[in-house]
Amino acid sequence: MMHWPAEAIWEALYPQLPDFTVEVLPQLDSTNSELMRRIRAGRLEPTLLVAEQQTAGRGRLGRGWQSQAGDSLTFSLTLPLAPRDWSGLSLAVGLSVADSLHPALQLKWPNDLWLQGRKLAGILIETAGMGEQRHVVVGIGINLAARPADGLSTAPAWLQELLPEVDAGQALLRIAAPLVQTLRAFERSGFAPFHAGFAQRDALRDTAVTLSNGTVGMARGVDVQGGLQVQTPAGLQLVTSAEVSVRPLAPPAE
Repeated sequence: MMHWPAEAIWEALYPQLPDFTVEVLPQLDSTNSELMRRIRAGRLEPTLLVAEQQTAGRGRLGRGWQSQAGDSLTFSLTLPLAPRDWSGLSLAVGLSVADSLHPALQLKWPNDLWLQGRKLAGILIETAGMGEQRHVVVGIGINLAARPADGLSTAPAWLQELLPEVDAGQALLRIAAPLVQTLRAFERSGFAPFHAGFAQRDALRDTAVTLSNGTVGMARGVDVQGGLQVQTPAGLQLVTSAEVSVRPLAPPAE
């Protein structure tokens, strides 16, 4: 049976979010989907929702993220948020998670954590509501144990490669309070305060990349709004579209 330090997490977050709740469910379709449903139904309390198993987890651009109990940490956090500019939020979240877990982790624009060129974790951010009632839902999925590489060109990384003794509950306890602090800081000041920290973990900087629209170039880091700068034959291109994915350019076959 998995142990979840829900009370310790609640105690760590109570000073920032007095009406905060922590909820752990054995199975859900998707923690993000569930929190979005609750927000649309008028249930607006700040919530950290964990699913021991996800049957229809979602990643960026509609990609799936299924999980089994014990092999992943899958959770979503919702709270009201009103930043002046939402640009770069996924980068700030990724930096917070990486800083909470291990110095060896890198960040792949715009929403993945990598270990030695392999995906360890993904982030999905959604919002609901209008104006001052807008709520953010931050979904995070982290591989804890080795996972099969079915259909993937590169086998995923997993956290217990770095931290063999850390289980899902311990990882969540490390992440939760700093993540809320990051969201509050982002609300006040946007991405700019996180820019330097992201640059230190930037997995794509000064590497050849290809965009899903066919553009090929050299990644040159991100700007202070979190846009990816790509040097192309036509000049420096700023990539901000949520519909564009980026991957390292594969070396030519010998």
